[in-house]
Amino acid sequence: MKQPLYSIGIDFGTLTARGVLVDIKTGEQAAVSVFGYQDAVIDQYLPGTDVTIPAGCALQNPMDYRDALEGLLRDILHKSSVSPEQIVGIGIDFTSCTMLPLDSDLQPLCQQPDYRENYHSWPKLWKDHTAQKQADRITSLARERGEEFLSRYGGNCSSEWMFAKILETLENAPEVYEGAFRFVEAGDWIVYLLTGELKKSSGPAGFKAFWSPDHGYPSADFFKALDPRLEHVVAKKLGEQVYPLGTRAGGLTREMAELTGLCEGTSVAVANIDAHSSFPAIGATGDSTMLFNMGTSLCHIFTCPREALVPGISGVVRDGILPDCYGYEAGQAAVGDIYDWFVRNLVAQSTLQEVTSRNVNIFQLMDEKAGAIRPGESGLLALDWWNGNRSMLCNSDLSGMIVGLTLSTRPEEIYRALIEGTAFGSRRILSEFERDVSPVREIYACGGLSRKSRVVMQIFADVLGRRIHISGVQQTSAFGAAIYGAVAAGSGRGGYDTVSQASAAMAKPSAVCYQPNPRYAGIYDRLYREYEKLHDYFGTGASGVMKELRNINHIATKK
Repeated sequence: MKQPLYSIGIDFGTLTARGVLVDIKTGEQAAVSVFGYQDAVIDQYLPGTDVTIPAGCALQNPMDYRDALEGLLRDILHKSSVSPEQIVGIGIDFTSCTMLPLDSDLQPLCQQPDYRENYHSWPKLWKDHTAQKQADRITSLARERGEEFLSRYGGNCSSEWMFAKILETLENAPEVYEGAFRFVEAGDWIVYLLTGELKKSSGPAGFKAFWSPDHGYPSADFFKALDPRLEHVVAKKLGEQVYPLGTRAGGLTREMAELTGLCEGTSVAVANIDAHSSFPAIGATGDSTMLFNMGTSLCHIFTCPREALVPGISGVVRDGILPDCYGYEAGQAAVGDIYDWFVRNLVAQSTLQEVTSRNVNIFQLMDEKAGAIRPGESGLLALDWWNGNRSMLCNSDLSGMIVGLTLSTRPEEIYRALIEGTAFGSRRILSEFERDVSPVREIYACGGLSRKSRVVMQIFADVLGRRIHISGVQQTSAFGAAIYGAVAAGSGRGGYDTVSQASAAMAKPSAVCYQPNPRYAGIYDRLYREYEKLHDYFGTGASGVMKELRNINHIATKK
Protein backbone atom coordinates (compact mmCIF):
# COMPACT_ATOMS: atom_id res chain seq x y z
CA MET A 1 0.00 0.00 0.00
CA LYS A 2 1.33 3.43 -0.98
CA GLN A 3 2.32 5.57 1.98
CA PRO A 4 0.36 8.83 2.48
CA LEU A 5 2.14 12.11 1.78
CA TYR A 6 2.15 15.18 4.01
CA SER A 7 2.84 18.90 4.05
CA ILE A 8 3.90 21.10 6.96
CA GLY A 9 2.43 24.55 7.55
CA ILE A 10 3.90 27.01 10.04
CA ASP A 11 2.02 30.14 11.11
CA PHE A 12 4.10 32.84 12.80
CA GLY A 13 1.70 34.92 14.89
CA THR A 14 2.14 37.85 17.24
CA LEU A 15 2.84 35.85 20.41
CA THR A 16 3.32 32.26 19.26
CA ALA A 17 4.11 30.17 16.20
CA ARG A 18 1.94 27.17 15.32
CA GLY A 19 2.77 24.20 13.13
CA VAL A 20 0.61 21.49 11.57
CA LEU A 21 1.36 18.31 9.63
CA VAL A 22 -1.41 17.61 7.11
CA ASP A 23 -2.20 14.61 4.89
CA ILE A 24 -2.34 16.18 1.43
CA LYS A 25 -4.97 13.71 0.15
CA THR A 26 -7.45 13.77 3.04
CA GLY A 27 -6.69 17.00 4.92
CA GLU A 28 -6.35 15.05 8.18
CA GLN A 29 -3.88 16.54 10.66
CA ALA A 30 -1.21 14.15 11.87
CA ALA A 31 0.39 16.55 14.36
CA VAL A 32 -0.04 20.02 15.82
CA SER A 33 2.59 21.99 17.74
CA VAL A 34 2.71 25.44 19.36
CA PHE A 35 5.85 27.41 20.30
CA GLY A 36 5.71 30.59 22.40
CA TYR A 37 8.17 33.42 21.78
CA GLN A 38 10.44 34.10 24.75
CA ASP A 39 10.42 37.88 24.30
CA ALA A 40 6.96 38.08 22.69
CA VAL A 41 6.14 41.74 21.92
CA ILE A 42 8.98 44.07 22.95
CA ASP A 43 7.47 47.41 23.94
CA GLN A 44 9.50 48.66 26.92
CA TYR A 45 13.18 47.61 26.91
CA LEU A 46 15.42 46.05 24.29
CA PRO A 47 16.33 42.51 25.39
CA GLY A 48 19.60 42.27 27.28
CA THR A 49 19.91 46.06 27.62
CA ASP A 50 18.55 48.92 29.67
CA VAL A 51 17.57 50.80 26.50
CA THR A 52 13.96 52.00 26.66
CA ILE A 53 11.91 52.27 23.50
CA PRO A 54 9.26 54.90 22.68
CA ALA A 55 5.56 54.46 23.27
CA GLY A 56 3.83 52.90 20.28
CA CYS A 57 6.81 50.72 19.37
CA ALA A 58 6.17 47.02 18.95
CA LEU A 59 9.35 45.07 18.27
CA GLN A 60 10.33 41.41 18.28
CA ASN A 61 13.43 39.30 18.68
CA PRO A 62 14.37 37.49 15.45
CA MET A 63 15.99 34.72 17.47
CA ASP A 64 12.50 33.86 18.71
CA TYR A 65 11.56 33.20 15.09
CA ARG A 66 14.58 30.97 14.51
CA ASP A 67 13.98 29.02 17.73
CA ALA A 68 10.29 28.57 16.88
CA LEU A 69 11.07 27.37 13.35
CA GLU A 70 13.54 24.71 14.43
CA GLY A 71 11.54 23.71 17.51
CA LEU A 72 8.27 23.27 15.64
CA LEU A 73 9.76 21.20 12.83
CA ARG A 74 11.48 18.87 15.30
CA ASP A 75 8.38 18.58 17.50
CA ILE A 76 6.06 17.84 14.58
CA LEU A 77 8.25 14.92 13.53
CA HIS A 78 8.52 13.72 17.13
CA LYS A 79 4.73 13.79 17.68
CA SER A 80 3.84 11.91 14.51
CA SER A 81 4.65 8.48 13.11
CA VAL A 82 5.34 10.06 9.72
CA SER A 83 8.78 9.52 8.21
CA PRO A 84 10.66 12.54 6.76
CA GLU A 85 10.46 10.97 3.28
CA GLN A 86 6.66 11.26 3.37
CA ILE A 87 6.78 15.06 3.76
CA VAL A 88 6.71 16.75 0.35
CA GLY A 89 6.47 20.44 1.24
CA ILE A 90 6.66 23.21 3.82
CA GLY A 91 4.64 26.43 3.77
CA ILE A 92 5.16 29.56 5.86
CA ASP A 93 2.88 32.43 6.79
CA PHE A 94 3.76 35.44 8.93
CA THR A 95 2.29 38.61 10.40
CA SER A 96 2.67 41.49 7.97
CA CYS A 97 4.14 43.97 7.62
CA THR A 98 6.74 42.81 10.14
CA MET A 99 9.90 44.46 8.82
CA LEU A 100 13.35 43.02 9.52
CA PRO A 101 16.62 44.83 8.61
CA LEU A 102 19.36 42.40 7.49
CA ASP A 103 23.11 42.78 7.16
CA SER A 104 25.15 41.73 4.10
CA ASP A 105 25.21 38.13 5.37
CA LEU A 106 21.39 38.19 5.48
CA GLN A 107 21.39 37.99 9.26
CA PRO A 108 19.38 40.33 11.55
CA LEU A 109 21.13 43.69 11.88
CA CYS A 110 20.12 43.90 15.54
CA GLN A 111 22.45 41.00 16.33
CA GLN A 112 25.49 43.07 15.42
CA PRO A 113 27.04 44.81 18.48
CA ASP A 114 27.18 48.18 16.69
CA TYR A 115 23.41 48.19 16.17
CA ARG A 116 22.01 46.14 19.04
CA GLU A 117 21.11 49.13 21.22
CA ASN A 118 19.36 51.02 18.38
CA TYR A 119 15.74 49.91 18.36
CA HIS A 120 15.37 50.74 14.66
CA SER A 121 17.61 47.76 13.88
CA TRP A 122 15.13 45.32 15.46
CA PRO A 123 12.13 43.78 13.66
CA LYS A 124 9.20 46.18 13.71
CA LEU A 125 6.06 44.16 14.29
CA TRP A 126 2.96 44.73 12.19
CA LYS A 127 1.34 46.73 14.99
CA ASP A 128 4.23 49.17 15.43
CA HIS A 129 2.55 52.50 14.68
CA THR A 130 5.42 54.93 15.23
CA ALA A 131 5.68 55.71 11.49
CA GLN A 132 2.35 57.54 11.23
CA LYS A 133 4.01 60.86 10.27
CA GLN A 134 5.98 59.13 7.55
CA ALA A 135 2.85 57.37 6.31
CA ASP A 136 1.06 60.73 6.15
CA ARG A 137 3.92 62.18 4.10
CA ILE A 138 3.82 59.27 1.66
CA THR A 139 0.07 59.71 1.29
CA SER A 140 0.32 63.47 0.81
CA LEU A 141 3.06 63.25 -1.82
CA ALA A 142 1.33 60.47 -3.74
CA ARG A 143 -1.90 62.47 -3.84
CA GLU A 144 -0.07 65.62 -4.89
CA ARG A 145 1.66 63.78 -7.74
CA GLY A 146 -1.44 61.84 -8.76
CA GLU A 147 0.34 58.52 -8.26
CA GLU A 148 -1.71 55.65 -9.63
CA PHE A 149 -0.64 53.16 -7.00
CA LEU A 150 -2.31 55.00 -4.11
CA SER A 151 -5.82 54.35 -5.46
CA ARG A 152 -5.22 50.60 -5.08
CA TYR A 153 -4.62 51.11 -1.35
CA GLY A 154 -7.76 53.00 -0.44
CA GLY A 155 -6.09 56.40 -0.98
CA ASN A 156 -3.82 56.09 2.07
CA CYS A 157 -0.52 54.67 3.26
CA SER A 158 -0.62 52.86 6.60
CA SER A 159 1.96 53.35 9.33
CA GLU A 160 2.12 49.54 9.48
CA TRP A 161 3.55 49.19 5.97
CA MET A 162 7.02 48.70 4.57
CA PHE A 163 7.91 52.10 3.11
CA ALA A 164 6.55 54.07 6.06
CA LYS A 165 8.77 52.01 8.36
CA ILE A 166 11.77 52.36 6.04
CA LEU A 167 11.33 56.13 5.83
CA GLU A 168 11.04 56.35 9.61
CA THR A 169 14.31 54.42 9.94
CA LEU A 170 16.05 56.65 7.40
CA GLU A 171 14.96 59.84 9.12
CA ASN A 172 15.50 58.78 12.74
CA ALA A 173 18.37 56.31 12.42
CA PRO A 174 20.22 56.92 9.13
CA GLU A 175 23.08 54.74 10.33
CA VAL A 176 20.69 51.78 10.53
CA TYR A 177 19.35 52.53 7.06
CA GLU A 178 22.87 52.65 5.64
CA GLY A 179 23.95 49.56 7.56
CA ALA A 180 21.01 47.48 6.33
CA PHE A 181 21.75 45.46 3.21
CA ARG A 182 18.06 44.52 2.91
CA PHE A 183 14.76 45.39 4.55
CA VAL A 184 12.60 42.27 4.34
CA GLU A 185 9.32 40.85 5.49
CA ALA A 186 10.11 38.50 8.37
CA GLY A 187 8.29 35.70 6.54
CA ASP A 188 10.69 35.98 3.59
CA TRP A 189 13.62 35.66 6.01
CA ILE A 190 12.16 32.45 7.48
CA VAL A 191 12.04 31.01 3.96
CA TYR A 192 15.70 32.04 3.57
CA LEU A 193 16.60 30.17 6.76
CA LEU A 194 14.98 27.05 5.31
CA THR A 195 16.31 27.24 1.76
CA GLY A 196 19.27 29.61 1.63
CA GLU A 197 17.25 31.59 -0.96
CA LEU A 198 15.95 35.09 -0.19
CA LYS A 199 12.86 35.23 -2.39
CA LYS A 200 10.30 37.96 -1.94
CA SER A 201 6.67 36.85 -1.98
CA SER A 202 4.02 38.65 -4.01
CA GLY A 203 1.47 38.61 -1.15
CA PRO A 204 3.31 40.85 1.34
CA ALA A 205 4.92 42.87 -1.47
CA GLY A 206 1.53 43.52 -3.03
CA PHE A 207 -0.43 44.41 0.09
CA LYS A 208 2.26 46.07 2.23
CA ALA A 209 4.79 47.57 -0.20
CA PHE A 210 2.79 49.03 -3.12
CA TRP A 211 3.93 46.34 -5.57
CA SER A 212 1.65 45.28 -8.42
CA PRO A 213 2.04 42.43 -10.94
CA ASP A 214 1.01 44.92 -13.63
CA HIS A 215 2.97 48.01 -12.55
CA GLY A 216 5.73 46.84 -10.21
CA TYR A 217 6.81 49.23 -7.45
CA PRO A 218 6.31 53.03 -7.45
CA SER A 219 8.87 54.83 -9.58
CA ALA A 220 12.34 55.93 -8.49
CA ASP A 221 11.18 59.50 -9.17
CA PHE A 222 8.48 59.15 -6.52
CA PHE A 223 10.92 57.88 -3.92
CA LYS A 224 13.42 60.60 -4.85
CA ALA A 225 10.74 63.24 -4.31
CA LEU A 226 9.96 61.67 -0.93
CA ASP A 227 13.65 61.82 0.07
CA PRO A 228 16.62 61.95 -2.35
CA ARG A 229 18.31 59.20 -0.36
CA LEU A 230 15.41 56.87 -1.25
CA GLU A 231 15.70 57.20 -5.02
CA HIS A 232 17.04 53.66 -5.49
CA VAL A 233 15.49 52.13 -2.36
CA VAL A 234 13.84 49.28 -4.26
CA ALA A 235 16.95 48.15 -6.11
CA LYS A 236 19.36 48.69 -3.23
CA LYS A 237 17.33 47.84 -0.12
CA LEU A 238 14.47 45.53 -1.20
CA GLY A 239 15.38 43.80 -4.44
CA GLU A 240 13.07 44.02 -7.43
CA GLN A 241 12.27 40.35 -8.12
CA VAL A 242 8.92 39.17 -6.71
CA TYR A 243 7.63 35.58 -6.79
CA PRO A 244 3.95 34.48 -7.01
CA LEU A 245 2.26 32.70 -4.11
CA GLY A 246 2.72 28.95 -4.32
CA THR A 247 6.12 29.26 -5.98
CA ARG A 248 8.79 26.83 -4.83
CA ALA A 249 11.36 29.07 -3.15
CA GLY A 250 13.84 26.21 -3.00
CA GLY A 251 14.64 23.01 -1.19
CA LEU A 252 15.49 22.51 2.46
CA THR A 253 19.20 23.03 3.04
CA ARG A 254 21.46 20.32 4.40
CA GLU A 255 22.01 22.39 7.57
CA MET A 256 18.27 22.74 8.26
CA ALA A 257 17.69 19.10 7.44
CA GLU A 258 20.27 18.08 10.04
CA LEU A 259 18.80 20.47 12.63
CA THR A 260 15.21 19.33 12.17
CA GLY A 261 15.35 15.73 10.99
CA LEU A 262 13.61 16.48 7.69
CA CYS A 263 14.97 15.51 4.28
CA GLU A 264 17.34 17.78 2.42
CA GLY A 265 15.64 19.23 -0.65
CA THR A 266 12.07 19.16 0.76
CA SER A 267 10.15 21.83 -1.18
CA VAL A 268 9.51 25.15 0.57
CA ALA A 269 6.95 27.70 -0.66
CA VAL A 270 7.48 31.44 -0.68
CA ALA A 271 5.95 33.08 2.38
CA ASN A 272 2.39 34.33 2.71
CA ILE A 273 0.56 36.80 4.97
CA ASP A 274 -0.96 35.00 7.95
CA ALA A 275 -4.57 36.03 7.40
CA HIS A 276 -4.37 35.46 3.65
CA SER A 277 -2.98 31.97 4.12
CA SER A 278 -6.28 30.94 5.72
CA PHE A 279 -8.33 31.49 2.58
CA PRO A 280 -7.71 28.19 0.73
CA ALA A 281 -8.00 26.31 4.05
CA ILE A 282 -11.73 27.11 4.27
CA GLY A 283 -12.30 25.90 0.70
CA ALA A 284 -13.14 29.38 -0.62
CA THR A 285 -13.40 29.58 -4.40
CA GLY A 286 -12.78 33.30 -4.74
CA ASP A 287 -16.40 34.09 -5.63
CA SER A 288 -17.38 37.01 -3.35
CA THR A 289 -16.43 35.27 -0.11
CA MET A 290 -15.27 37.28 2.91
CA LEU A 291 -13.06 35.81 5.61
CA PHE A 292 -12.67 37.27 9.10
CA ASN A 293 -9.32 36.24 10.58
CA MET A 294 -9.98 37.01 14.22
CA GLY A 295 -7.28 37.30 16.85
CA THR A 296 -5.51 40.22 18.49
CA SER A 297 -6.61 42.18 15.43
CA LEU A 298 -9.15 41.35 12.73
CA CYS A 299 -8.27 41.04 9.06
CA HIS A 300 -11.06 41.12 6.48
CA ILE A 301 -10.13 39.17 3.35
CA PHE A 302 -12.32 39.32 0.26
CA THR A 303 -11.97 37.97 -3.26
CA CYS A 304 -13.92 38.50 -6.45
CA PRO A 305 -13.28 38.39 -10.22
CA ARG A 306 -13.13 42.15 -10.74
CA GLU A 307 -11.07 45.06 -9.51
CA ALA A 308 -12.65 48.01 -7.72
CA LEU A 309 -10.88 50.92 -6.04
CA VAL A 310 -12.35 51.21 -2.54
CA PRO A 311 -11.48 54.23 -0.36
CA GLY A 312 -10.01 53.30 2.99
CA ILE A 313 -9.14 49.64 2.39
CA SER A 314 -5.68 48.19 2.89
CA GLY A 315 -5.32 47.17 -0.73
CA VAL A 316 -6.48 45.28 -3.81
CA VAL A 317 -3.96 43.06 -5.61
CA ARG A 318 -4.47 40.83 -8.65
CA ASP A 319 -3.66 37.21 -7.69
CA GLY A 320 -2.76 38.59 -4.25
CA ILE A 321 -4.74 35.98 -2.28
CA LEU A 322 -5.92 33.37 -4.78
CA PRO A 323 -4.95 32.94 -8.45
CA ASP A 324 -7.19 34.36 -11.16
CA CYS A 325 -9.06 36.81 -8.97
CA TYR A 326 -8.55 40.09 -7.17
CA GLY A 327 -7.76 39.93 -3.50
CA TYR A 328 -8.90 42.67 -1.13
CA GLU A 329 -7.85 43.38 2.43
CA ALA A 330 -9.20 45.62 5.16
CA GLY A 331 -8.97 45.30 8.89
CA GLN A 332 -9.31 46.46 12.47
CA ALA A 333 -6.03 47.08 14.30
CA ALA A 334 -7.38 45.75 17.61
CA VAL A 335 -10.17 43.33 18.49
CA GLY A 336 -8.97 40.58 20.80
CA ASP A 337 -6.41 43.07 22.11
CA ILE A 338 -9.29 45.29 23.29
CA TYR A 339 -10.98 42.46 25.16
CA ASP A 340 -7.64 41.54 26.71
CA TRP A 341 -7.06 45.18 27.72
CA PHE A 342 -10.39 45.19 29.55
CA VAL A 343 -9.69 41.94 31.41
CA ARG A 344 -6.22 43.13 32.46
CA ASN A 345 -7.40 46.52 33.70
CA LEU A 346 -11.12 46.80 34.43
CA VAL A 347 -12.45 43.51 35.79
CA ALA A 348 -14.19 43.99 39.14
CA GLN A 349 -12.71 42.47 42.30
CA SER A 350 -15.91 40.50 42.84
CA THR A 351 -15.50 38.95 39.38
CA LEU A 352 -11.92 37.89 40.15
CA GLN A 353 -13.14 36.26 43.35
CA GLU A 354 -15.81 34.44 41.35
CA VAL A 355 -13.15 33.18 38.93
CA THR A 356 -11.33 31.61 41.86
CA SER A 357 -14.39 30.17 43.58
CA ARG A 358 -15.80 28.65 40.40
CA ASN A 359 -12.40 27.70 38.94
CA VAL A 360 -13.24 29.13 35.52
CA ASN A 361 -11.33 31.14 32.92
CA ILE A 362 -11.74 34.92 33.27
CA PHE A 363 -12.72 35.31 29.60
CA GLN A 364 -15.33 32.56 29.94
CA LEU A 365 -16.83 34.31 32.94
CA MET A 366 -16.87 37.71 31.21
CA ASP A 367 -18.52 36.09 28.18
CA GLU A 368 -21.17 34.61 30.48
CA LYS A 369 -21.87 37.97 32.10
CA ALA A 370 -21.83 39.90 28.79
CA GLY A 371 -24.03 37.30 27.13
CA ALA A 372 -26.73 37.79 29.79
CA ILE A 373 -27.12 41.47 28.79
CA ARG A 374 -29.69 42.28 26.11
CA PRO A 375 -28.68 44.43 23.10
CA GLY A 376 -29.12 48.10 23.97
CA GLU A 377 -29.65 47.39 27.67
CA SER A 378 -26.36 48.94 28.81
CA GLY A 379 -26.97 52.29 27.11
CA LEU A 380 -23.32 52.21 25.95
CA LEU A 381 -21.67 52.63 22.58
CA ALA A 382 -17.95 52.22 21.84
CA LEU A 383 -15.61 53.23 19.05
CA ASP A 384 -13.17 50.39 18.43
CA TRP A 385 -9.98 52.40 17.90
CA TRP A 386 -7.89 51.26 20.88
CA ASN A 387 -4.98 50.72 18.46
CA GLY A 388 -6.00 53.31 15.88
CA ASN A 389 -8.16 52.76 12.81
CA ARG A 390 -6.75 50.55 10.05
CA SER A 391 -9.81 50.72 7.78
CA MET A 392 -11.66 52.74 6.57
CA LEU A 393 -9.87 55.81 8.00
CA CYS A 394 -6.31 54.44 8.01
CA ASN A 395 -5.11 56.53 10.93
CA SER A 396 -3.22 55.15 13.91
CA ASP A 397 -3.52 58.47 15.78
CA LEU A 398 -7.21 57.83 16.45
CA SER A 399 -8.15 56.36 19.82
CA GLY A 400 -10.92 54.45 21.55
CA MET A 401 -14.10 55.86 23.03
CA ILE A 402 -17.10 54.80 25.15
CA VAL A 403 -20.27 56.90 25.27
CA GLY A 404 -23.08 56.52 27.80
CA LEU A 405 -21.22 55.74 31.03
CA THR A 406 -23.14 56.43 34.23
CA LEU A 407 -22.72 55.69 37.92
CA SER A 408 -24.89 52.61 37.35
CA THR A 409 -22.68 51.15 34.60
CA ARG A 410 -21.36 47.68 35.39
CA PRO A 411 -18.03 46.27 34.11
CA GLU A 412 -19.73 43.52 32.12
CA GLU A 413 -21.79 46.15 30.31
CA ILE A 414 -18.58 47.89 29.26
CA TYR A 415 -17.19 44.54 28.11
CA ARG A 416 -20.24 43.85 25.96
CA ALA A 417 -20.12 47.38 24.52
CA LEU A 418 -16.50 46.79 23.49
CA ILE A 419 -17.47 43.57 21.72
CA GLU A 420 -20.35 45.34 19.99
CA GLY A 421 -18.04 48.22 19.03
CA THR A 422 -15.65 45.86 17.25
CA ALA A 423 -18.62 44.24 15.49
CA PHE A 424 -19.85 47.68 14.38
CA GLY A 425 -16.36 48.34 12.99
CA SER A 426 -16.62 45.16 10.91
CA ARG A 427 -20.10 46.16 9.75
CA ARG A 428 -18.73 49.46 8.50
CA ILE A 429 -16.07 47.64 6.48
CA LEU A 430 -18.54 45.08 5.14
CA SER A 431 -20.95 47.81 4.00
CA GLU A 432 -18.16 49.59 2.12
CA PHE A 433 -17.25 46.40 0.25
CA GLU A 434 -20.86 45.71 -0.68
CA ARG A 435 -21.31 49.29 -1.89
CA ASP A 436 -18.12 49.55 -3.96
CA VAL A 437 -17.19 45.99 -4.99
CA SER A 438 -19.95 43.39 -4.90
CA PRO A 439 -22.41 41.69 -2.55
CA VAL A 440 -20.72 39.41 -0.02
CA ARG A 441 -22.06 35.91 -0.67
CA GLU A 442 -20.72 34.17 2.43
CA ILE A 443 -18.79 35.11 5.57
CA TYR A 444 -16.32 32.72 7.17
CA ALA A 445 -14.33 33.23 10.36
CA CYS A 446 -11.14 31.68 11.65
CA GLY A 447 -8.52 32.46 14.27
CA GLY A 448 -8.54 32.04 18.03
CA LEU A 449 -11.49 34.30 18.78
CA SER A 450 -13.79 32.49 16.37
CA ARG A 451 -13.42 29.30 18.40
CA LYS A 452 -12.90 30.61 21.93
CA SER A 453 -15.98 32.78 22.35
CA ARG A 454 -19.50 31.86 21.26
CA VAL A 455 -20.72 35.15 22.73
CA VAL A 456 -18.37 37.23 20.56
CA MET A 457 -19.35 35.33 17.42
CA GLN A 458 -23.08 35.56 18.14
CA ILE A 459 -22.81 39.31 18.73
CA PHE A 460 -20.95 39.67 15.42
CA ALA A 461 -23.64 37.68 13.60
CA ASP A 462 -26.41 39.76 15.24
CA VAL A 463 -24.72 43.12 14.54
CA LEU A 464 -23.92 42.20 10.93
CA GLY A 465 -27.28 40.54 10.38
CA ARG A 466 -25.42 37.77 8.55
CA ARG A 467 -24.62 34.13 9.20
CA ILE A 468 -20.97 33.38 9.95
CA HIS A 469 -19.38 30.01 9.18
CA ILE A 470 -16.50 28.93 11.44
CA SER A 471 -13.46 27.28 9.88
CA GLY A 472 -13.37 23.50 10.13
CA VAL A 473 -9.73 23.51 11.31
CA GLN A 474 -8.36 25.14 14.43
CA GLN A 475 -5.00 26.38 13.13
CA THR A 476 -6.43 27.73 9.88
CA SER A 477 -3.49 29.91 8.84
CA ALA A 478 -0.99 27.10 9.43
CA PHE A 479 -3.29 24.68 7.58
CA GLY A 480 -3.40 27.10 4.64
CA ALA A 481 0.38 27.35 4.70
CA ALA A 482 0.50 23.56 4.42
CA ILE A 483 -1.68 23.81 1.32
CA TYR A 484 0.86 26.18 -0.23
CA GLY A 485 3.63 23.78 0.78
CA ALA A 486 1.89 21.04 -1.20
CA VAL A 487 1.61 23.38 -4.19
CA ALA A 488 5.30 24.27 -3.96
CA ALA A 489 6.10 20.57 -4.27
CA GLY A 490 4.04 20.28 -7.45
CA SER A 491 2.64 17.05 -8.89
CA GLY A 492 6.14 15.99 -9.91
CA ARG A 493 7.14 15.77 -6.23
CA GLY A 494 3.88 14.31 -4.99
CA GLY A 495 1.99 17.56 -4.40
CA TYR A 496 -0.37 19.69 -6.47
CA ASP A 497 0.09 22.06 -9.38
CA THR A 498 -2.51 24.64 -8.34
CA VAL A 499 -3.94 26.10 -5.15
CA SER A 500 -7.47 25.16 -6.22
CA GLN A 501 -6.47 21.48 -6.63
CA ALA A 502 -4.81 21.41 -3.21
CA SER A 503 -7.69 23.24 -1.54
CA ALA A 504 -10.29 20.92 -3.07
CA ALA A 505 -8.51 17.90 -1.60
CA MET A 506 -7.34 19.25 1.75
CA ALA A 507 -9.80 21.93 2.95
CA LYS A 508 -12.25 21.06 5.71
CA PRO A 509 -15.94 22.08 5.75
CA SER A 510 -17.25 24.61 8.23
CA ALA A 511 -17.64 23.22 11.74
CA VAL A 512 -20.20 25.69 13.16
CA CYS A 513 -22.48 28.38 11.74
CA TYR A 514 -23.81 31.32 13.77
CA GLN A 515 -27.21 32.59 12.67
CA PRO A 516 -28.28 36.19 13.38
CA ASN A 517 -31.17 36.61 15.80
CA PRO A 518 -33.86 38.54 13.89
CA ARG A 519 -35.26 39.95 17.15
CA TYR A 520 -32.15 42.10 17.54
CA ALA A 521 -31.96 43.50 14.01
CA GLY A 522 -33.91 46.67 14.79
CA ILE A 523 -31.98 47.68 17.92
CA TYR A 524 -28.63 46.99 16.28
CA ASP A 525 -29.62 49.03 13.23
CA ARG A 526 -30.37 51.96 15.53
CA LEU A 527 -27.13 51.53 17.47
CA TYR A 528 -25.13 51.26 14.24
CA ARG A 529 -26.55 54.55 12.98
CA GLU A 530 -25.22 56.21 16.12
CA TYR A 531 -21.88 54.41 15.70
CA GLU A 532 -21.61 55.86 12.19
CA LYS A 533 -22.19 59.36 13.54
CA LEU A 534 -19.37 58.96 16.07
CA HIS A 535 -17.15 57.32 13.43
CA ASP A 536 -17.50 60.22 11.04
CA TYR A 537 -17.41 62.99 13.65
CA PHE A 538 -14.22 61.86 15.33
CA GLY A 539 -12.65 60.13 12.34
CA THR A 540 -13.10 62.37 9.31
CA GLY A 541 -12.07 65.75 10.65
CA ALA A 542 -15.16 67.21 12.30
CA SER A 543 -13.35 66.86 15.61
CA GLY A 544 -9.61 66.75 16.12
CA VAL A 545 -9.79 66.02 19.83
CA MET A 546 -8.26 62.54 19.57
CA LYS A 547 -5.20 63.77 17.69
CA GLU A 548 -4.82 66.73 20.03
CA LEU A 549 -4.92 64.42 23.05
CA ARG A 550 -2.23 62.30 21.40
CA ASN A 551 -0.08 65.42 20.84
CA ILE A 552 -0.50 66.48 24.47
CA ASN A 553 0.44 62.97 25.57
CA HIS A 554 3.65 63.08 23.52
CA ILE A 555 4.61 66.43 25.03
CA ALA A 556 3.85 65.26 28.58
CA THR A 557 5.74 61.96 28.29
CA LYS A 558 8.84 63.69 26.91
CA LYS A 559 9.01 65.80 30.06
